[in-house]
Amino acid sequence: MNVIDSIRRQLTPVHPDGYKFIAIFAVATVVLAWVWQPLGWIGAVLTCWCIYFFRDPVRQTPVGRELVVSPADGIISSLGLFTPPPELGLGAEPMQRISVFMSVFDCHVNRMPVAGRISRIAYKPGLFVNADLDKASEHNERNGLTIDGEFGRFGVVQIAGLVARRIICFNKQGDALGAGQRFGLIRFGSRVDVYCPAGGRPLVTLGSKALAGETVLAEYEAGGEVRVFRAE
Repeated sequence: MNVIDSIRRQLTPVHPDGYKFIAIFAVATVVLAWVWQPLGWIGAVLTCWCIYFFRDPVRQTPVGRELVVSPADGIISSLGLFTPPPELGLGAEPMQRISVFMSVFDCHVNRMPVAGRISRIAYKPGLFVNADLDKASEHNERNGLTIDGEFGRFGVVQIAGLVARRIICFNKQGDALGAGQRFGLIRFGSRVDVYCPAGGRPLVTLGSKALAGETVLAEYEAGGEVRVFRAE
């Protein structure tokens, strides 16, 4: 594979939600270059970053009803027992929560952690503090999904961050999706929390890297070393 093919694989495909932003960046680059050429180069770099941000790469999702896969690209920023947001309807008892923090350089397309039916979607306005902080789960703008899965009811919460100003959910209440399927997107830089019912065994540690639809966050039954992957 040559350099050009490698770059193309990194930047494409682009999620349709990003086209208008890429166009804005491109037009701004032309204007900046007309004003002063060095500014045009800066605009070109930012346009490339915008294309990279809205990339929507193909993922290979491990198949297994016992697996919980990452809903987002990023770093595992929090791991432990936490009370889920009340709007999810999951009760007041602490649940195993795994948080994935996305920087502005991570892919921001979100994917289902488990197969199941979306029984509730709850949007809650709020603040825009650093999504890497624990208080972001409580105070930041967020959109939560309750998923009726094989091993109980899961919660997935898209949380806005310092830069993020738009949380997008592609689906509606009652939709049934498979693990690894796309369900949303956040612009620009944020976090996704997964609340798992009792019985799951976390397979990640703080600071580890996760890929949406590929990295296994937790497991509900002892699995073998060999796993089958579903191609998109």
